[in-house]
Amino acid sequence: MNFQNVHRKQRIQTSLWNQYVWHRQTIPQLAERYHKSTRWIRQQLDHAPLRTFHLYPQPIIGIADVTFWGRGYGVIVFRSWDLKQNLYWTEVATERIADYAEGRHILADLGYSFDAIVLDGRRGIRDLFQDIPVQVCHFHQIAILKRYLTSKPKLDAGRELWDIGKTLSKTEEVVFMEALKQWYTRWRTFLMERTYAEDGTHWQYTHRRIRAAYRSLTTNLPYLFTYQKYPHLNIPNTTNSLDGSFGHLKDLLGLHRGLKRHRRWRLIQEILAK
Repeated sequence: MNFQNVHRKQRIQTSLWNQYVWHRQTIPQLAERYHKSTRWIRQQLDHAPLRTFHLYPQPIIGIADVTFWGRGYGVIVFRSWDLKQNLYWTEVATERIADYAEGRHILADLGYSFDAIVLDGRRGIRDLFQDIPVQVCHFHQIAILKRYLTSKPKLDAGRELWDIGKTLSKTEEVVFMEALKQWYTRWRTFLMERTYAEDGTHWQYTHRRIRAAYRSLTTNLPYLFTYQKYPHLNIPNTTNSLDGSFGHLKDLLGLHRGLKRHRRWRLIQEILAK
């Protein structure tokens, strides 16, 4: 095959790929438009070149998180907040500390360093970055509270704690800490209430979900206001920049259901690279 034919074939593959990924065209729609079989369309898509981007190694404000499609398949992504660019991604089966460690190591080898990082708050993952400022995502923290308390708690203690939690992104650390301290003083006896089994020996805390919500706040508190402590770094207080990328990714992937894993991975790489 001569150069002109090769170039023409690559142009066709790139055009099909762009229509498939970015213009929401399905394989049957492309087959009808080009008067080709669906098998031929798949072959061209499988050989279309993936998007690339230039690397500009430098200190960055990082955002790292994992998104999943059901159980057993997900993607971990490291994004630069300041560059507005995803820099590293790979497939994962679960959210492991080792995957975050590998991502940081690979980016370091490429010449990137971290001035700070925003995470979802998992303790073991957070500990990987103790040498730099760590910001726990406010969106994730509120989601944790909502999981334990619901958005409409039935008990007064839960309602008050939920109201405090909702101020997280609108207040300063000293004000938030004082509100949390006053809440605990008010409800300390309530939190210590126990429910005993019929034998009168075995027991559990009566208000375990409220206790868990409070514990999540006190555990993450040293990392919830990092963005206020380093104003010169302009650290975001959420992973929303990356979550938006995940939302766009899932929206585009949702148009192409039933993909084999290797084809899904090609699509994911293309979308994350943009």
